[in-house]
Formats: sequence, structure tokens, C-alpha cells
Amino acid sequence: MASTALVCMGMMSGVSVTHAAPAADKSRDTMQKKGRVTSGTAKKDGKVAASTIAPTGEQIETIGRTKVDSAAYQAPTKAPLAAFQPTSVISQHFIENNIPPSGSYDTMVALAPSVMTIGSNGPGLAENKVSVRGFSDGQYNVLFDGIPFADGNNFTHHTTSYYTAHDLGDISVDRGPGDASTMGYATFGGTIAVNGKAPTDRRAVEAYGSMGAWNTYTYGGEFNSGRMRKLNNASFVFDAGGVQSDGYQTYAGQQRYNFYGKWIQPVNDHTTLTFMGMYNNLVQYVPPGVTTGEIAAYGADYGLSNNPNSQNYYKYNVDTIQTDMAYIGLNSDIGGGWTIDNKTYTYAYYHHGHNENDVNGTTQAQYLDAAPVWKGNVVACGGTYGASKMTYNSGPGCEYGQAMRQDYRAWGDTFAVKRDFGLVKLNLGFWLEHQTDTRQQGNINWATGQFTNPTAPLNRLMTLENLSAQPYVQLTFRPLPNLEISPGFKYALMVRQINAPVNQKTGTPLNYDQTYGAPMPSLNVHYMVNPNWSAYLQIARGFLAPDAAYFYTPDPAANKVSPENTMNYQIGTAWQSRRFTLSADVYYINFSNFVTSANQNIPGYGLMTVYYNQGGVNYYGIEGEASYHLGAGFTLFANGSLNQSKTQGTGAPIANAPDATAAGGLIYEHDGLYASVIDKWIGARAGVISSAGKAMNGLDPFNQLDVSIGYTVHGKDHSVPPIKFQLSVTNLADSKKIFSYYGTTAEGAALWNTQPGRGFFGSISVPIGF
Repeated sequence: MASTALVCMGMMSGVSVTHAAPAADKSRDTMQKKGRVTSGTAKKDGKVAASTIAPTGEQIETIGRTKVDSAAYQAPTKAPLAAFQPTSVISQHFIENNIPPSGSYDTMVALAPSVMTIGSNGPGLAENKVSVRGFSDGQYNVLFDGIPFADGNNFTHHTTSYYTAHDLGDISVDRGPGDASTMGYATFGGTIAVNGKAPTDRRAVEAYGSMGAWNTYTYGGEFNSGRMRKLNNASFVFDAGGVQSDGYQTYAGQQRYNFYGKWIQPVNDHTTLTFMGMYNNLVQYVPPGVTTGEIAAYGADYGLSNNPNSQNYYKYNVDTIQTDMAYIGLNSDIGGGWTIDNKTYTYAYYHHGHNENDVNGTTQAQYLDAAPVWKGNVVACGGTYGASKMTYNSGPGCEYGQAMRQDYRAWGDTFAVKRDFGLVKLNLGFWLEHQTDTRQQGNINWATGQFTNPTAPLNRLMTLENLSAQPYVQLTFRPLPNLEISPGFKYALMVRQINAPVNQKTGTPLNYDQTYGAPMPSLNVHYMVNPNWSAYLQIARGFLAPDAAYFYTPDPAANKVSPENTMNYQIGTAWQSRRFTLSADVYYINFSNFVTSANQNIPGYGLMTVYYNQGGVNYYGIEGEASYHLGAGFTLFANGSLNQSKTQGTGAPIANAPDATAAGGLIYEHDGLYASVIDKWIGARAGVISSAGKAMNGLDPFNQLDVSIGYTVHGKDHSVPPIKFQLSVTNLADSKKIFSYYGTTAEGAALWNTQPGRGFFGSISVPIGF
């Protein structure tokens, strides 16, 4: 990526934290009190400190030399010694040296075991979904600086919204529901925890930019204030940047700009305030999948077209999205052994979208030179005709699609209070969030710019409100110096309310609310065998409230739906030294209250979708990751997983859940030169599961080989950020396999996505204005 010269981790100049890194045999809580620890930062004796995940207090980073010749520092993914569940950390050092500048967090977590994600339009150039152990987006959390955020209607996320790659520190993939203090809508399937970049202790200004495949450009600048002594050593970072690209797929361009800032203000020796804010503006043209016939006729990169008389005209399929996020954080030692950590936050998502009915469909989406005539009458735009009841959607004066809006804002607070009593530690707190989501949609003729039904233009007009509350308490006992046993309890409460003058799908008014709740006990056992070796055991319950789609019926009370939940059983171990990192785990997850649906004849409406709980799913598998520092600047690494997800009763797998993943490669870093060769492989999986419980539209294994080469030019003063050049090559083998099933056209033809072809991305970062 356009590497940040401000931090320059690994090119002889690196990052450590203001506080000394804790010894590896310290407790997780003690580590968190110390603040943000850069993942893999090496100590003078070569031993590596355990990494903290979702830190409680923000810290100002100190620029200085870092020992780079260690496995823990160079490993693309590794498990922290402090982890109490299967966890993989992707360090800021790896991200800056390997991820193309346009990449998003999905690009960064792709190498982790049991993770499947790939963008069909190129790195970060379209929204993309991530699968973790077969759990799809909406079934796991995404956090930013410990704050959960998601669409409240179905708990999904938008990888191209909120922040850019240049704003980020390290990222962790936690493959489990966490302990009692793990907050969010979907602790159900795990957590992707993203940390925002922290300011540095020295003043620095950087300009950065890149250019690459598919006319992809990134540009921006970053300013670090350094420690401001007159403001009690406060420091801030501000970054402004942009991305523009035509995208790999035809007429699937993206334009994006972003602003990010973070101010860390020490109040005194015991209290720190943090202020963070970001704004993101995005315009993207969005193709769905394509049929195999279209791939054969137009190529694997086919997406949209420039034909204004076609359903897949790119200007009829566009998203304009604005997002923002901000928080005020307070971290304080209030005396008597008590500490508090609080973040009050808000985030918003404003999405205005245009799309056609059947974008890459077959017969119904084809352009007609004249309106069709059926039984002697000219068919109106959007009308049906012919024995097969085709719809007239595309032709002169008729471009029939939808205009939609989804605008939501959330306000929330995370609060924790802790005290260490010696043999036992107390941790209690809560997460509270209220989200208001207004949604509307109407059928429109893009040829005329008019709604197709002027008297009732909207087929969706609703306001959804969610109130989520999760109080928790956790105790940590130390029966032995290196053993921690942590029982915890959390209660997840969610109140959904819908006020819809025009309800989605039914078109009728609805005012309804429903309360969901579930107790969530957990037990974590963590043991430090020695300063380099840890082991853990976890038993914990996950929770997922029902989707708002269950309200899109005439009578939501007819849906006999209870919240979905999981019981997770996991055991694992982790090792870190200068030469080796090694971790492994086995897991079994019992997913109960699996929600399915059926069509029922509702009086006055006919067949409608009704949801209910049916059976469950068993997830189980084994995961591992390792790295070995060979010496002379070389580090070898590999990770992998064997995963199974089978529906109880039928034994059918879950859709889009690979049966295995693997990654491996070689990294070299010495005297300013960085190079890596990395391959990720994804196993076979089902594209969809039929209503009869059978796997359909199977997908073959695929892999992607990436290469990165960078060089850093240092001046005599290593405290001054260097000039850095980087070349990233994605999909070196130019593989264009079909990797995902998207759905079907209106006529039932399957839609697919293929791997984007080979891409070259060159970038540079230059310090200026010293």
C-alpha cells in the first residue's frame, strides 16, 4: 500500500509503544492496562511481547528502531500469547508492506485461517463479504477501536465504507464469541477487531500516492503533530486521502475520499482522553454476478455496460454512500485500584442507490427496439407479455428499476470498570446502543426519470429502531501464578420496532415491536506454561437476534422465531520466540435455533414468507498457523484449517463454507528491502442449499498468489520518516476461476463472480515539510 512513512515498521525504523511491553506471562487484563501494544514488537533480548486486542487505553506511538529479524515480527498472522480463544493478528507492519493501497479490511484479513474473502472487482474496489469458519457477514462482529458497528437490520457491514487502509493499525480475527466483555450485535460467530492508527510522538508530514491496474489511483497526505508539550504532551494525527478506479469489471468504477483524525490528550498521570472522527464519501457502480453465457461471450471481467437502453447500464446501477464515525474515549485510574474505560460514540450510514430489476438477466433484460405487442396491445413499461409472462423492462423509453434510500445513525456507549483484588479480578460494564434506520424505495423509469406509479410512488417506506443493551460481569481467579480462570455472564437484550406506512414486501402499513433476550455465560481458562508458551480453553455462548426481514410480513407475530445462539467449545495453544511462532486449536460449535422460512397462504395476501426455527448446525474443525525465521532476513510461514459445517438432520453443508483453507509464503526483509511471495488457497464449497437441504451450485477450490516488493530510503537521522517505494502484484498467476455464486436472474439463470485478473500497483510515500 502507499506505506505510511510515519511509522515505517520494519524498514529499520519501527514502532514501539510509550509504555514498555508487558512480559509474556502477565495477565490479559494487565496487558490491556498498559495500552496499545504493537503486534509483534520485539524487546532488546529478542523476546516478543504478547499482543493486546481491542486495547482499553489509546497510546501515542514512539518512532524508533525495531528489531525486525524475528518470526513474531514478520509473521503475516499469529496468535497472541494472551489470547483466550482462537485469534489471528495481522500486524500494521504486514499491512503496510503487502496490501495494495486501495485495499480494505477484508483484503487484510484474507490470510487468516478459516477466512474466505476475495473482491471480484479488485482489492477494495467494491463491497465484499467475509466468511469466518463458514459464518457469513451478519453472523460476526466488526469493531473499530473496540466499538461495534453494523447495519441494524441484518448486522452486516460495508467494507468500502467508514475508513481506508491508510487509517488502520493492526487487525485481529477472533474466531469465537469472546468473553463476557465482548460487545456487539453478533458475538455469535466471532469478531474482526480493527484498530485505528495512533498518532506518533514526533512531528511528521507525509505525502503518498499510487497508481496501478484498471486505472486505479490513490493519493493523500498525513500529518502528525508530535508531542505538544504546552498541551501536556498531547498528540494528534490527521489523514486525508482518496481512491479512484475503473475497477477490474467493465464499467464498475469507484471514486472515494476519506478524512480521519485522532487526538490523544493526557489529562494527568492517571487519565487520558481520546477524540476520534472520520468521514467517508463513496460513489461506486455495482454489477451483480454474470451468467456463464455472458462470461463466454464478453470475458471474465464482464460487469456492466455503457448502453443506456440496457438493464446493465452503469449509470442505472450506482451507489452514493456517505458515512461518518466519531467517539470520545476516557481511560482513567480513579484510585483505590479501580480503573474505568468509556467510549461515547456515534456513526452514520447514508446510502442513496439506483438499480435495475434484472441487471445481467437474459431474455427479460434484453433491449427491445420497440415496445412489445401482446394480444393486439402495446405492453406498458414494466408490463408482462407472452406465454412465459416476460416483463418489458428494457427498450426505448423503458428502463425500469428502483431508486432507494437507507439512512441510519447510531448513538452508543461502551463502559467498563475494573479492579484487581490480587487473587481475583473484577470486570463489569455494559454496551448500550440506539439506532434509527429510515428506508424508502420506489419503482422508477430511468428513461423518463419518473416514478412508474405517480399515485403511490413508494413500495417501501419505513423506520426501523433498535435498542441494544448488554450488561456484563466477569471474574478472573488466579489459583496459580500463571493460571487464570475467568467465568463471566452477559445478558443480551434487543428491542426491535418498525413503523412502516408502506412495509417492505407487503406494501401495507405496520406498527410493531418485539423484544429479544438471551443469557450468555462464558468460561475461559488461560495458562502460561512458560514466558513463550500459553494454552487456553473456552466454553461460551453466542447470540444473534432475528433479522428485521422477519417483520416484512402482514403479521410478524406469526413468525415463531427465537434468537439464534451457539455453544462454543474450543481448546488451543500458542508459542512465540524469536525463531518460531506456532499456534493450533480445535473447535466444536453447536448452532441452535437455525432460522428457515416457508411460504404460507395469508388471508388477503396470498403466499407470503413466514420464518421459524428449524434444527441447527454443527461446526467443527482444526486450525493452525506457524512461522519460522530462517535467518539472513528470511521468514517462512504457513497456516491452514480443516472446517466442517453440517446441518443437523440432513447433514447438508452450509452455503459458501469452504471445507478447508491454507496459506503460505516467504518473506525477506533486510537493509531497507522488503519482499514477499504469498499464496492463499480456498477449498470446495456449496454455492447454495436447496429448500430440500441439498447442496447445489458447487464451487471448485481456487487460490491466489500475491507478490510484494518494497524499498525504503533512510536518511542519516532515523527519527525522520524515510522515502518508501512499493510494488504489489495481486493474482500473479492471472487465475480467473469462478469463486462465488451470486444468485439467479429473473428467469432462473445462475449468476457467478470470477477472480479479478493480475494487477500491478506501485506506490510511494515521501516525507515533506520538516
